[in-house]
Amino acid sequence: MNIALIAHDNKKPALIEFVTAYKDILGQEQNQLFATGTTGLILTEATGLKIHRFQSGPLGGDQEIGALIAKNQMDIVIFFRDPLTAQPHEPDVTALVRLCDVYSIPLATNMGTAEILIHGLERGDLSWRKVVKETAGVKDE
Repeated sequence: MNIALIAHDNKKPALIEFVTAYKDILGQEQNQLFATGTTGLILTEATGLKIHRFQSGPLGGDQEIGALIAKNQMDIVIFFRDPLTAQPHEPDVTALVRLCDVYSIPLATNMGTAEILIHGLERGDLSWRKVVKETAGVKDE
């Protein structure tokens, strides 16, 4: 599964906690991890996981992940958003969330929902994504 990991600045510590707690699941060979710039760097430093890093969110990283969603190449998005702080790139955030809805990509914007998704991933509940990709002619890399 291709999994995007994103967090606004005030939520980065919570995402580090989450990824550390579920490192064994996220780090499985069949999972590829992607993140926006700073988030990917701090997650790699904290966990040692291999994470493909895009640009920082405000510099286009959200849009890079959105492009993979639009190509049906992202399976899960975990985006710990900060609803109490104005974000200068809010239109990009809104577009990313919209794309998840358009393409039926599971999206967690908080720890509670992320835990449900990660346990579903562990149980194989998200295997339907493979069928969607095969039907669309998308090959996992």
